[in-house]
Order: sequence, then C-alpha cells, then structure tokens
Amino acid sequence: MFTGIIEGFGRVAQLQRKGGDLTLKIHAESLDMSDVKLGDSIATNGVCLTVTRLEGASYWADVSSETLAHTTLGHWQVGQTVNLEKALQPISRLGGHLVSGHVDTIGEICAIWPDARSIRYRVKVMPELMRYIALKGSICVDGISLTVTAREADEFELSIVPHTADGTIMSAYTVGTKVNVEVDQIARYLERLIAPQSAPAPSQESMLSEAFLAEHGFMGRR
Repeated sequence: MFTGIIEGFGRVAQLQRKGGDLTLKIHAESLDMSDVKLGDSIATNGVCLTVTRLEGASYWADVSSETLAHTTLGHWQVGQTVNLEKALQPISRLGGHLVSGHVDTIGEICAIWPDARSIRYRVKVMPELMRYIALKGSICVDGISLTVTAREADEFELSIVPHTADGTIMSAYTVGTKVNVEVDQIARYLERLIAPQSAPAPSQESMLSEAFLAEHGFMGRR
C-alpha cells in the first residue's frame, strides 16, 4: 500500500526480456534504500514492484505479462526517469490517498497549458473508467496522488503546483505522453457494495422460523 507522495526519482538501468515477461533494474538515484529488503514493494511510476535483488542503490524486479499489458512499463527505455515511493508503514503520515500500485489503465496526456504558477494537464482515459473519477476526488497518475479539477466524458484535468512538478516526472510530460492511472479504491469498493447481488433464494430448510428455533432448543415451544 502506498500514499501517492513521491519520495524520489529512479532511472531504468536494465531491461531483460525473459520468455514473454520482463526483469528490470532500477537505480534509485534519490531514494533512501537503507531499509529496503528483499520482498519489499516499491511503487515505480505507480506500478507496485516486488524487490527480487538488491545491488547498492539499485533494485531488481520481475514484471509479469499481465503488468506489461496494462501499464506503460512495456514501453520503458533504459535511462528513463521514474517516480519512486516505498510501501506505506503504519506509522507514516497519509499525505495523499490510499494507493495499491495496481494500475487500472494507461492514460494519455492530451493537453497542457499554464495557469498562473501552476500547470494544467488534461488526461484521456477509457470512458468506462470515468464513473470512478469524481470532481475534487483523488486519482493516481504515474504513482502521484493528485486531485481531479474537472472531468468530461473520457477526460479529466489536473492542476499541478510548482512543488509537485519539480518533485516528480510531470514536468517532462508532453502531449501524447502515456501515463499509468489508478482510480480511488473507495470508488471501486462502493460500486461493488451497491451493485445488485444475484444470489439463489434460500431453500425452505435453511430459512429461520420459530418452529425451527424451537425444534433446535433455542426457544420454548408454544
């Protein structure tokens, strides 16, 4: 679990194709790796990766074909800069929102324009995902916890202050840049809770009644 508050930058050091999936090495240029152990999770541009090997300030991770199909990771290049965040600890401040690192879709930056000292970005995603994206709600883009400032049929907007632009890879975005998008988990769970449930009607034998309770000693017979 993560918060979407970027802790440092990394650089893609190696990419090794292996039988349909991938092994990659990330050099964590500005991330404190002193407490990272094998098996730990690190959000890398919003993708939850498990550390399989440590080499000084670098870590290795395996990437499944499923992850390659649903994230931008399959298009990464050696030397590319990525956002990094170590997994949330119970004692950490929750500065952003709860992020799983399980990417929902690949979005595309379709417009960028200045707004006073901020920068506005418009991101295009598949229309069916928009039901999870709320005005003023939280969204995770390349691992960054952000607030939705506007939404349309298949696009949402972000207003990025200078601190966020300087502390993440967003300042390098251009129109056409592909990004990893994860919607707010609360929206997904709410949909599941309120969705109609199709369950078979209980059989007559399983239904509780006064006669059933009396027969099994839970109340006196009348």
